[in-house]
Amino acid sequence: MIKNLGLAGKLILFILTSTTLVFAAAFGYNHLVARRIVLKGVRETTMNLTRATAYRIESVLRSVEQMPRNLAATLEEHPYTRADILRDVKDVAKNNPNIFGSAIAFEPYAFEPQQRYFAPYAYQKGNDIALAYLNVEPYHYFYMDWYQVPRELGHAVWSEPYYDEGGGDIMMATFSVPFYRNQNGKRTLTGIVTADVALNWLQEIIAATKVYTSGYAFLISANGVIITHPYQKFVMRESIFSIAEARGDKNLREIGRRMIYGDEDFVPITDFVSGEKAWLSYAPLATSGWSLAVVVPEKELFADVNTLSVKVVLIGAIGFLGLFIIIAFISRRITKPIASLAATTTEIARGNLDVELPRVTDNDEVGRLTRSFANMRTALKEYIADLAATTAAKERIESELKIARSIQLNFLPKQFPPFPDKTSFEIFATLESAKEVGGDLYDFFLLDDAHLLFTVGDVSGKGVPAALFMAVTKTLMKGMAEPGMPPSRLLELVNQELARDNDAMMFVTLFCGILDLRTGVLAYANAGHNPPVIIRRQQPPQWLEMKPGFVLGGMEDTEYETASLTLLPGDAMLVYTDGVTEAKDMADELYSDDRLLATARDFATLGCEAQVQKVLASVKAFAGEAPQADDITILSLHYLGGE
Repeated sequence: MIKNLGLAGKLILFILTSTTLVFAAAFGYNHLVARRIVLKGVRETTMNLTRATAYRIESVLRSVEQMPRNLAATLEEHPYTRADILRDVKDVAKNNPNIFGSAIAFEPYAFEPQQRYFAPYAYQKGNDIALAYLNVEPYHYFYMDWYQVPRELGHAVWSEPYYDEGGGDIMMATFSVPFYRNQNGKRTLTGIVTADVALNWLQEIIAATKVYTSGYAFLISANGVIITHPYQKFVMRESIFSIAEARGDKNLREIGRRMIYGDEDFVPITDFVSGEKAWLSYAPLATSGWSLAVVVPEKELFADVNTLSVKVVLIGAIGFLGLFIIIAFISRRITKPIASLAATTTEIARGNLDVELPRVTDNDEVGRLTRSFANMRTALKEYIADLAATTAAKERIESELKIARSIQLNFLPKQFPPFPDKTSFEIFATLESAKEVGGDLYDFFLLDDAHLLFTVGDVSGKGVPAALFMAVTKTLMKGMAEPGMPPSRLLELVNQELARDNDAMMFVTLFCGILDLRTGVLAYANAGHNPPVIIRRQQPPQWLEMKPGFVLGGMEDTEYETASLTLLPGDAMLVYTDGVTEAKDMADELYSDDRLLATARDFATLGCEAQVQKVLASVKAFAGEAPQADDITILSLHYLGGE
């Protein structure tokens, strides 16, 4: 899509994209910083509000604690009567408006030996103080938490909130203080002095704690039970842990654990009433072990920041539109000359080198580019003229090389079997040049009815010079060979001709063999060529033993030596050039003599052509995608028996 845009379009796109990214980065950074600043301010404000509310409740609870503590101390130090007890509990409920009721509950038979229960309870009833007794069925105050817990712990405690059915018949929490008397020199628990706080009083204090529009506060007990909450369904029916369990909220469970441990913090939560994101501030009430929490909805917390962000985005969009108009105008003005030049160069690309280029008025980049295209057009005309001449010359050379290759291949025997009337041997050969023409050669012909001469050679170098030297060598070998002449003498005569006036210092390696078709005796001589492979029946292939000899054309008056061996019916010989053993693969590894010998192990049952094709296929498979670096020539001779 972008590739199809013009220069002006790309310029507009890239500038606006870059501007958008910069604006987005700045906007994002500003938004995050603003959120942090707001969050920091709200944290301090909310934590201070939470602590202040907790301190206010603490002050009331401490004032509540003082009266039962004083009364318990008085009961321990001074004698008392029934009238004193009734007067004291009424005074506690009467003199502290925060105390709903007060009781003095005695241990069984501790007040009077004949009376097991005695627990007078004074509580507020309208504008008066009412009196009740907790020692009535079925209310057994001995088993209540407000009595049992301080009795067992031996110190004053606040109870968990509860509904008092035998006393004031309201939701309350009780502060209980044990008191003791000395009996027979032993300090013995005598009873419990209590002061009750009505939870509706706490609800009024906490309900007055407001943050933003829908923020609220709630109070939990030391065990996590919800004491006060705007959602009345939770009060005294749920704990912060039961709500966390029902909602699968691990974060709320951890926050509840920290609250009952007495920690304070300002943390993010999911409001368990609305299900929306919120922030929770909590602080402990050290006196009672309770914890106060204030919930602040996140959408109200960041409302101003979000409103500001919307305005900034709107301003950015308007600025983006204005910037787009300005950039589009400037881009069109700048790119118009370039567009005109592009249209002209398109005509030049189509071959119209006479098209007029736009007029240059400025010396800017576009002007210099136009002049460069004018110079290029002139140079291109000259280049095309030169290229036409060069192409014609190259085509002529390629045509001549094709003709030379055809002539070279015509020098070599191509008809197989070459002597259909001869049943004493089979022979097959092939040559694959690395270039159009090559320097390898092979030849075979009958000296007489009983003798076959065959040669395989490799000229130094490649190309046309090697091909000419190859043709001369083949012609000399065939022209100088005579019946009865040993191979060494033939090589000496050919070498003498090739070495004379050899200013190019070219040479050829060559193997020459003469086979007696009647007896199987093979006379051979070597001029620096690779040793052939002998394949005898029922034996592994092996190298032909011979002296290396000196190359042909290297030096005049060189002498060669004739050796001989006898081929038995079924024996074969493989003669090749170094294009086989020195073929390379993509890793520059050589095909090698060992790999050729391994390939020849399966030749015993193969004919000549099959042997040659198998070696050629093995070399090509080894080389893979690697280019052929040298000519490849392979000749196979199979002796079948005397005639």
